[in-house]
Amino acid sequence: MVALTSAAGVVSLLDESEEELKVYALKKLDGIVDTFWAEIADAVSKIEILYEDDQFKHRELAALVASKVYYHLGEFDESLTFALGAGKLFDTASKTEYVETIVAKCIDKYIELRVQKREDPSATVVIDPRLEDVVQRMFQRCYNDAEYKQAIGIALESMRLDIVEEAILKGDSKDLLGYVLEASMTIVQNLQFRNEVLRLLVKLYQNLEQPDYISISQCLVHVNDSAACAAMLQKLVSRSDDIAFDLEENATQEFLQKVVAGLPAASESRPSAGDAMDTDEKKPLTAEEKSAEVFAKVRTILSGELSIKLYLEFLSRNNHTDLLILKNTKTALESRSSVYHSAVTFANAFMSAGTTSDEFLRQNLEWLSRATNWTKFSATAALGVIHKGQISQGMALLAPYLPQDGVSGSAYSEGGALFALGLIHANHGGSVLPYLTNALKNNQSEVVQHGACLGLGVAGMATDNDEIYETLKNVLFSDSAVAGEAAGLAMGLVMLGTASSKAIDEMLQYAHETQHEKIIRGLALGISMIMYGREEEADVLIEQLCSDKDPILRYGGIYAVAMAYSGTGNNKAIRRLLHVAVSDVNDDVRRAAVTALGFLLFRTPKQVPRIVQLLSESYNPHVRYGATLALGISCAGTGLAEALELLEPMTKDPVDYVRQGALIALSMILVQHNESANPKVGSTRKLYEKIIGDKHEDAMAKFGATFGQGIIDAGGRNVTLSLQSRSGYVNMSAIVGMAVFTQFWYWYPLAHFLSLAFTPTAFIGINKNLEMPKFEFISNAKPSLFAYPPNTKPPTAEVVEKVATAVLSTTAKAKARAKKSEKDKGVDAMDVDDKKEPETPKEEKKEDNKENEDKEKTEKEKRKKKAEPNFEILENPVRVLLAQSKHIAFKEDSRYVPIKKGSVGGIMLMMDQKPGEKEEIIPLTTPAAVAGGGAGEEEEPGPPEPFEYPEND
Repeated sequence: MVALTSAAGVVSLLDESEEELKVYALKKLDGIVDTFWAEIADAVSKIEILYEDDQFKHRELAALVASKVYYHLGEFDESLTFALGAGKLFDTASKTEYVETIVAKCIDKYIELRVQKREDPSATVVIDPRLEDVVQRMFQRCYNDAEYKQAIGIALESMRLDIVEEAILKGDSKDLLGYVLEASMTIVQNLQFRNEVLRLLVKLYQNLEQPDYISISQCLVHVNDSAACAAMLQKLVSRSDDIAFDLEENATQEFLQKVVAGLPAASESRPSAGDAMDTDEKKPLTAEEKSAEVFAKVRTILSGELSIKLYLEFLSRNNHTDLLILKNTKTALESRSSVYHSAVTFANAFMSAGTTSDEFLRQNLEWLSRATNWTKFSATAALGVIHKGQISQGMALLAPYLPQDGVSGSAYSEGGALFALGLIHANHGGSVLPYLTNALKNNQSEVVQHGACLGLGVAGMATDNDEIYETLKNVLFSDSAVAGEAAGLAMGLVMLGTASSKAIDEMLQYAHETQHEKIIRGLALGISMIMYGREEEADVLIEQLCSDKDPILRYGGIYAVAMAYSGTGNNKAIRRLLHVAVSDVNDDVRRAAVTALGFLLFRTPKQVPRIVQLLSESYNPHVRYGATLALGISCAGTGLAEALELLEPMTKDPVDYVRQGALIALSMILVQHNESANPKVGSTRKLYEKIIGDKHEDAMAKFGATFGQGIIDAGGRNVTLSLQSRSGYVNMSAIVGMAVFTQFWYWYPLAHFLSLAFTPTAFIGINKNLEMPKFEFISNAKPSLFAYPPNTKPPTAEVVEKVATAVLSTTAKAKARAKKSEKDKGVDAMDVDDKKEPETPKEEKKEDNKENEDKEKTEKEKRKKKAEPNFEILENPVRVLLAQSKHIAFKEDSRYVPIKKGSVGGIMLMMDQKPGEKEEIIPLTTPAAVAGGGAGEEEEPGPPEPFEYPEND
């Protein structure tokens, strides 16, 4: 058969009057359209006429041919319209490129219409039934091919909750539920629909043969259902400890307090959890007493006391702070400069965060005494970062500096101490909130009020406490610039994430009335905090703030975007930020817009270098600075090579504050990396030393380098910077801490908020009695890969070698003549010298031998390094990095194994596989050791008044 070379003959049949010929032509055209579409396109109007003719029985065939022609012409919307007209002839099961493309267009159109209908119920959005039919057939195709995840993906985007449920029930429910939970937190942009999905997941998880209560608790936290959480804990007496730890890590103070309130009331006659073991030995417990004991433990866990105590113990035991780095930096920087003094103070606070070690301060009391005014405020507040989490000893540690009735001390020390008290109790402020509130009411000094407000904000974060809010509002209305700024920020922190319209209206009104820029800035940031995590609910406020004529309020609007959409990667929010970054007339607003990208995209750090690449080359230095922080925030702790490549040239930027931002961002990205894991670590550390030691370097760059040194070795090298929890959910206090930290641009003391983003990279195994047993496990990776960086070596006393003196030939001849004449005279002394001369070659030989021995030693050491084992034995509690957790394994005969399967890290409940044997418990020692001030304190001279630590009673 001769192949067709033209479609003209077939097209001409469309003009025939007989219907059979037209049908024949259409069938023939359907087969050859992929080859001769260009010719057929000239006659497409004839095909359309046939489709529009109600009397023509094969209209669907005409629609299919027309659809294919328009597809080849690139007119996809027209092609989609005719494909829908083709009805069943449009075969969605076909694997051709045409069908795949049109189906994709069909699904996109369907999703667009469904979202439009959902977001604006008042709008009359009509979805073509034929479009729904095609999508429904696609769902059926997914079911037939067992591609349930594809069906769920389309269903989530098109907001079809019924399809989500149907797909989960048809497939492997356990696997698909985990997929939907993750997808709902990343793909679903609509907050209301996401909550509906999470409530559906709660129902489906409960219907499993073995319900996943950890996942249920996470869903309930996100939908803010504390009552259901409390009911679940009551129902699951045996598993409640495990769930409580997960709740404590992910929920707000307010939520946890409501859960505790929903638990059965503690019986006064019951022994405490600590006495439980003694009771077990003496008398068996009834079922009621056992459950009461369990709930006592749950209360301890939910209050955060236990996890804080365990992390404090871990950070104190494993402290690897390299004080020599600080000492060298302090020596290199001019201590009379308050900027440098503050920089070293912050670096020390970061390096020792949570370790309870104030050794550097004790060793440098004279240097510390030079702190004046706000530098003294920052230095005192630094104690809060160092002793963060030492809740039981907080008041005693800070007693010498806290305001005392009838005693007038330094306002800066008192204010700093109140801020420090808040930092110690960060996000767990129940016990100190009344004290801080009274201190704020009873003090008229604006510096002390400033510290008290910041302390209240950080300790009372997300408590939604009206009493504290009103107290802060009264301070705000006093119109003091210094106290008002802190009050505005603290109001936002206390009402964090509540979206309280009353608070927003009051704060916004006062921001428009006051003349103080500092107060407006505090309020702008506070307002953004109130909208934390509210997503599209915040859109009206964001629009209002971003269109305000006051640049400081526009700045607040940008942070409202960052807080409301943090970790969502919302496309609409990213578009807004990128638009503001290149269009706003105010540099501060543009800088904030680029920085905010880091908050939105920290869950997908690999995207960020690509997005900010052009911004990092902007002519505007503020935009470049914003790009550095965006990279630092989003890629924190990842060691991402692409981010480091962008930052490296920025460390040589002609503008000092851009260099500062790049140096800080480098430390954020490289925190907890060593040279084995990332070769850039060594060069970065040397760069910090070089900049700090260079007398001609700008102060701002030196400040950034000193900050960098503190962050890269934060928490005794045992913490990382992370804006999400180990289970992958947003870490509220870390995001808020990082956002307030970026305000150090205006106000240095706010840099201490970075400590809220420090997450201990610990493995802490505990038994059923919530005690730390001694046990070992294996890390199946080379020890050097996850080892602590080596400490800086102190400079050795170098022996100056004598350089051989150049001897002129005339001098040699003169000396020879002189020797000869002396010999002739017979001088005895010279004979002695001559006898000694032959000994020198022996000394040279000894030196040669020593050199050979040294060479042999170094070769042996090299051989040892080459023979590094592929695993190491670790002992509880120990540092386990996030990248290391996948290499952790337990021996088959291990006594203790984790109850929770999956990722290893954080505080883990262990199952005792040999319950009859005696346990070796590790005692908690940190609080007693710190309060005592160390073993050798008696030998030291007494410190000056501001830095005297009371002995523990």
